[in-house]
Amino acid sequence: MDSLTQIVLGAAVGEAVLGKKVGNKAMLYGAIAGTIPDLDVLSRYFTDTVTAIEWHRGFSHSIFFAILFAPLFGWLISKLERKQDATWKDWSWLMFWGLFTHPLLDAFTTWGTQLFWPFDLRLAFQSIFVIDPLYTLPFLTLLIMSMVKKRTNPKRERYNRLGLSISTGYLAATVVLKGMAYQRFEMALEAQGIAYSDIDTRPTPFNTMLWTANVDTENAYLIANFSFFDKEPISFQVYPKNHQLLGELAANDKVKRLKVITGGWFTITKSDGTLFFNDLRFGPISLDPNESKFAFSYKLVEKGEKVEVEEMPKMRGDAKKLLRELWQRMWGN
Repeated sequence: MDSLTQIVLGAAVGEAVLGKKVGNKAMLYGAIAGTIPDLDVLSRYFTDTVTAIEWHRGFSHSIFFAILFAPLFGWLISKLERKQDATWKDWSWLMFWGLFTHPLLDAFTTWGTQLFWPFDLRLAFQSIFVIDPLYTLPFLTLLIMSMVKKRTNPKRERYNRLGLSISTGYLAATVVLKGMAYQRFEMALEAQGIAYSDIDTRPTPFNTMLWTANVDTENAYLIANFSFFDKEPISFQVYPKNHQLLGELAANDKVKRLKVITGGWFTITKSDGTLFFNDLRFGPISLDPNESKFAFSYKLVEKGEKVEVEEMPKMRGDAKKLLRELWQRMWGN
């Protein structure tokens, strides 16, 4: 999830664990714990694109990381906060839950997380977008209401628990909505007589009313949108896989790693003699049926026997256009 959401979650968890003893210091260190796992994004500055993608939400988002570093961070805080009525074990427990709930929440997003690192298993329930105001804003409001109360005030704990309960309940509701959307896509495919081998569903940005499905067929992927306000049948857009365009590059180490990262959901396009590896999990940059560009696309540049992978930049204008289209489409076709 986005940084603000993880800060709110970490602060709320910190309050639940140690708020009665140290007051707002629990929220402060909980917020720090909720931020630490995402420092793995700094890897992009000292390694190649593919490795940085692999490292993101890897080791730092694992149970192992939380168990290993919570005692260390707890010890450091206990030295900084000697005057507080909390022990090294108390601070370690707070840090563990702050570090652990971060990847637990990320597991519900499209990108997912390697919660059980070093085992090669990425959890991605894909039931909530990385930014969802309906999850974050009520949670943030109740956290602030809790923060302004004295630590001895029973309303402080009540507001914080309510924030945790509402956010968790909403997260559970997104899983139910995902299942309902999945059924609608299945019914549409059956009604239209489309043979397929797999379906991948996820919510569109900032909401859980409009859903997208990637459908795997023999030679192409189909992409469709469904809103719970729709009145017209679901229509599917065709995107040829074009995997054969890779040629000998299909055996290249970086390309094979990209395939693993995408879970096999990718297309290959060619423009001016250059190949582009498109990650389908995050969809095209617009809802135009003829759109050929994707939110996450990587240029494959051959330099002798080596291949460099360059992530294509994202344009602010494209993002604004997509958000306007999503807002209109969310209310039905």
